Amino acid sequence: MRRRLSKTGRNQLFVAVFEKAIAMASMNREGGRKIRRGFSMKKNKLGRTDIEVTDFCLGSMTWGTQNTAEEGHAQIERALDAGINFIDTAEMYPVNPVRAETMGRTEEIIGEWIGKSARRSDFVLASKHSGEGAPVRDGAGISSDTIRPTIEASLKRLQTDYIDLYQFHWPNRGSYMFRKNWQFDPSSQNRADTMAHMDDCMGALQDEVTRGTIRSFGLSNESAWGLTQWANASDRSGGPRPVSVQNEYSLLARLADTDVAEVCQNEDIGMLSYSPIAAGLLTGKYQNDAIPDKSRMAINGDLGGRKTERVFKAVDAYLAIAQKHGLDPVHMALAWARQRPFMTSVIFGATSLDQLDVILGALDVTLGDEALTDIDAAHKAHPMPY
Repeated sequence: MRRRLSKTGRNQLFVAVFEKAIAMASMNREGGRKIRRGFSMKKNKLGRTDIEVTDFCLGSMTWGTQNTAEEGHAQIERALDAGINFIDTAEMYPVNPVRAETMGRTEEIIGEWIGKSARRSDFVLASKHSGEGAPVRDGAGISSDTIRPTIEASLKRLQTDYIDLYQFHWPNRGSYMFRKNWQFDPSSQNRADTMAHMDDCMGALQDEVTRGTIRSFGLSNESAWGLTQWANASDRSGGPRPVSVQNEYSLLARLADTDVAEVCQNEDIGMLSYSPIAAGLLTGKYQNDAIPDKSRMAINGDLGGRKTERVFKAVDAYLAIAQKHGLDPVHMALAWARQRPFMTSVIFGATSLDQLDVILGALDVTLGDEALTDIDAAHKAHPMPY
């Protein structure tokens, strides 16, 4: 009969495992095991394009707040050396917090690296146009009038003449993302206005494709209905078809399973998951009321609405599964997301090179059937805990 560890005991065990992973990762840099150079990662096409991206993507939203420019540059080089060819950013980054005076700084940091490295062709670059309510353009939404100047501003900051994947960060009509799913009410939406908006944007996007400033178009924080309507707008106008949707997706946030996944499969739209370790919750570092210094929770106390009583019980369940199968919880969370049948790429972020090295350890982790079965059981017991 297996002895069950107490909640405190499980947390202590996780801390020991995580510290060991950090220690092993540190060996990868000086005199110990080296990070695998040019590791051959799986690549997937973005939608119906010929653009191939690795199934892991380096996120950048903390560069300029929690990370310095030098740290951001080091992360880019470490990720590329590990075989990753995909970097995601946005005009509104950095976040934690979002401030008008820092908007665009992350793109500048990436641009500074591109300018000095001459390695622009080594990776696929994605950025985003902020939606309505952002602290830019007086909060104006996305329109044909904003698309070109916003792209031009991003290109200048990024020190490049093209963006491989240009995404709308969230829809003008609103979104049930950002933990708004519990009170989401679309009754105020106007279908005719939405269709007109999509047709309007299609023309401007096609102009940018023709100019060569963007290679493809994607969406973010979008619903299944929104995805199908954007695809229909493309079919009507001949404008660029959405090739991807970037939504939150993790062991703790599986809204996409029952609707967006089906659209992605049938409309050839690639799923890009963000927050695959749920803003750090799935590491276990916040269990038992812990708030590590300089962590995201130390900056944003409720993790943007993710901190709930139920979430810690769910995390306990996933930590126990990782322990049972001898897995680092971070590796388990990332590998699970990558193995979802509709997934194109999993976007991760790190606030230190040690964290990044732990994450990179998941590149060749594959979960077996028993672990996947245990994860499904935990999901049924703890569905959507935030």
